[in-house]
Amino acid sequence: MTKRIVAWMDRNLGGTRLLRDSMRHIFPDHWSFFLGEIALYCFIVLVVTGTYMALFFHPSSAQVVYHGSYVPLRGVVMSDAYKSVVDLSFNVRAGLLVRQVHHWAALVFIGALVLHLGRMFFTGAYRKPRRLNWLTGLTLLLLAMANGFTGYSVPDDLLSGTGLRIAYSITESIPLIGPQMASWGFGGNFPSAAFVPRMLPIHIFLVPALIAGLLGLHLALLWRQRHTQFPGKGRDEQRIVGTRLIPAYALRTTGYFFLVAGVLAVLGGFFQINPIWIYGPYQAAHATVAAQPDWYTGWLEGALRLTSNWDIHIGGFLLPGIFWPAVVMPGILFTFLFAWPWLDGFVIGDRGFHNVLSRPTARPIRMALGVGITTALIVLLFAGGDDVFASLFQGSEQLYVVILRPLLLALPPIAAVLAYMISRRSAVYASSRP
Repeated sequence: MTKRIVAWMDRNLGGTRLLRDSMRHIFPDHWSFFLGEIALYCFIVLVVTGTYMALFFHPSSAQVVYHGSYVPLRGVVMSDAYKSVVDLSFNVRAGLLVRQVHHWAALVFIGALVLHLGRMFFTGAYRKPRRLNWLTGLTLLLLAMANGFTGYSVPDDLLSGTGLRIAYSITESIPLIGPQMASWGFGGNFPSAAFVPRMLPIHIFLVPALIAGLLGLHLALLWRQRHTQFPGKGRDEQRIVGTRLIPAYALRTTGYFFLVAGVLAVLGGFFQINPIWIYGPYQAAHATVAAQPDWYTGWLEGALRLTSNWDIHIGGFLLPGIFWPAVVMPGILFTFLFAWPWLDGFVIGDRGFHNVLSRPTARPIRMALGVGITTALIVLLFAGGDDVFASLFQGSEQLYVVILRPLLLALPPIAAVLAYMISRRSAVYASSRP
């Protein structure tokens, strides 16, 4: 059957050689390479479920009185946007399931991107000629986080409004351009009736189009350059060992897509997430108890909670305390990550062509840097939930701040030193083996 299809395409379209070479494309068999596919399949689920929800969502801040099927909210004044999401959850067939699948897919999508980039970092997959792949991956992560935040915000519930209030303050803290950026992005002073109508096109059109374009570029580069592979028998910089696209890998990856979609459906069907009807509509004078953002911005929330309020005046300009943990720290982190392939190559003098990955422990300094940064982000993530821990364990939020501040200073260097020592020992052991 495959031969007949190829022959038909050659007679009508030509390019049999290109098609034959594409069908023989080799894919590695190591499990870690499927992390990128998880992200791709989650994005497909996001597009499908997001399209369904857009049919019922009303991007309007007009105030209405709720008279729907959810009894506790009857008679409550709310925005039309919030009302439409509550109606989607309770009155539209499969509406709540689709909402929850969409939210879980967003969390898994960003998680898969983080793990995929971590695999690239620790194995040296960012080295020449794949530096552009590293840049596109990091940009994808930033776009996914931005789109996740906008999607989390447009329902106009009390929890998302609390996060928006923080985001508005962070934007305003940027010197010179911050107030203008906040006014443009939020449609005036916060809260603004223009925010939801302004954010929805960005969430469902602009950023997804950018993500799709970068995914296409990433896949095109990957196809052109071939995959990387771990060291092993018969593998070198020129020879790729793995499974051909047709038929084995195509069948495998198709089944993998349905597996990912099935897991997301189970999560959406059995594990509640973002129950906005419990939080209620956003009111500027109200606040939620234990208000938490999604996990991918939890580290930023933790940085805000652990940092002192250092307001600095320079030349008549105010640099508020929120500016340092919310703008400067993430800026330094991502600038370092974007520049890492060139910094790494310059330090070790590596300008070679690499198709074979290095073991994580083969580069002790890289291992130490990666483990140290990861440890710091984990501590900040815990700090972002200090109010939840205080509520669960009947403690004081201030106590958790007092504990986590020294841990943020001590744990990352300790973890980095331990990772460096383990990597050195592993490298010595590997070099001594026959």
